[in-house]
Amino acid sequence: MRLKDKVGIVVGAGQTPGETIGNGRAAAILFAREGAKVLLIDRRIESAEETAAMIKKEGGTAKCFAADWTNPDECKAYAKACLDDWGRIDFLHNNVGIGANDASPERVTEKAFDEIIRVNLKGCLFSCQAVIPQMREQKSGSIVNISSVAAVAGAGPLTAYKISKIGMNALGQSLALSNAKYGIRVNTIMPGLMDTPMAIEGISRERGISKEDLRAFRDRQVPLRGKMGTGWDIGYAALFLHSDEANFITGVVLPVDGGTAAKVG
Repeated sequence: MRLKDKVGIVVGAGQTPGETIGNGRAAAILFAREGAKVLLIDRRIESAEETAAMIKKEGGTAKCFAADWTNPDECKAYAKACLDDWGRIDFLHNNVGIGANDASPERVTEKAFDEIIRVNLKGCLFSCQAVIPQMREQKSGSIVNISSVAAVAGAGPLTAYKISKIGMNALGQSLALSNAKYGIRVNTIMPGLMDTPMAIEGISRERGISKEDLRAFRDRQVPLRGKMGTGWDIGYAALFLHSDEANFITGVVLPVDGGTAAKVG
């Protein structure tokens, strides 16, 4: 019960349909297993409701709220919903990201660049801004933002995605420093190559290759056991950072990547 009596928000608690579990869904399930009440946010409410059903089946507590975090008013609305339902916001878990239509610096279009920055970086900022007033009033709170090891490692032809994730790393450190005196901790996780539906389903479709071949290719790039991570790996790292065990940790950018960042140096 590492999150016993805590209340939190998971943004991006649904997932792309697929064979495996996504980072946001895995995190939400783990938080509830560890005693937290969780408000599940997703643009596709039906996907958040699937996550809620899994949580409730295990005896946990979850509610759902449809919102698009690129709209600051909708971010404020889900922060208010959490307060109205449970009276506190102990943690915020931000797990939203896109990379569609990205390209090399020479080829990326303005439209694709602006959309990826808007969703990945501006949305994260708006979500954090929505909960910080309450956390400051409480004199406590934990925020974890899900970035990507692409911020520091090779990202192929992913110009806007890489820039947005570097921006998330910087945003987390800035928020950590500006809110430390209020007892608010802000940390960032950089997932490496993960076997999640968003990655496998999306990339295999985009590149026109089988999921089996894609998995084999991605596995070969991971130093640790030659195997990608899963949504559970990200969820457990986030669970630690949100828990009181990480009470003296803030401003950290943590790779959860099987050694990919270490290989880069």
